[in-house]
Amino acid sequence: MDPHLLSTFVTVVAEGSFSAAADRLGYTQPAVSQQIAALEADLGVPLLTRRPVRPTRAGERLLEHAGPLLLRLRAARADVARLSAQPRALTVAAGPLALTADTAAALAGVTTLRIAGAATAVALVASGEADLALADGPAAPSDPLNLPDTGPLTTVGVREEELVVVLPEGHPLAGRPGLRLDDLADALWVDAPEVMPLDRLRAVARLDGLRPGIRYEGHDPAVAARLAAAGHGLTLLPASAAPCGVRVPLVAPRIVHRVELVHAALPPGPAAEVVRALTS
Repeated sequence: MDPHLLSTFVTVVAEGSFSAAADRLGYTQPAVSQQIAALEADLGVPLLTRRPVRPTRAGERLLEHAGPLLLRLRAARADVARLSAQPRALTVAAGPLALTADTAAALAGVTTLRIAGAATAVALVASGEADLALADGPAAPSDPLNLPDTGPLTTVGVREEELVVVLPEGHPLAGRPGLRLDDLADALWVDAPEVMPLDRLRAVARLDGLRPGIRYEGHDPAVAARLAAAGHGLTLLPASAAPCGVRVPLVAPRIVHRVELVHAALPPGPAAEVVRALTS
């Protein structure tokens, strides 16, 4: 399977039209149509309906493979390029909840900080767009995060922290010494995909429910806490990242907020010094 054709297919699906994909890729529309036709001929099945442009059942299945396959190809290219790479300014990709005062202090020598979710941060390292990633998310104690398979990267646990449920003042559960997540499954929640994604929380807790009350698309955990404190929905945050509202420890299921450092092979120099500072 030609990865160039696969990349074009992913772009057509993302843009929802052949013409928009052509504009994004810098091709003509007939060229994009020819590439999709070549991929369909190679696989022997139609991958897209034309009006409207949507993936067929086979196309949806191919999409499940496409992201990891294309990422692994970018990762392979970046891994080989690192063997002869010259020293450069350091870039770190990190989740907003991964940045405590201690981790920020350890970033001496870093030129660029990119805020990104765990999967995106790891993909940036794998593809050579970032030198280090601080990936974070909910996990069972001592369990690794569920990160994408990107090839030969090193992952080291940096810290784990207790999670608290943030409630508004006067909430009926505000006086509890601890809360169980299954008791809150029918409550409304702040849906903050860049801070504490509800889908990841459901997966880790093996729990349905957790209905969104308001959606917050920013990166600031303090905003998610303020929305919860104002009664727009509950939220779950590391204790150190919840500056307001009533904070009640989560006692079941046993879930912590975990931060992991992800990096490729590092030569001696600034990047290795940052790794030592973060893992000491």
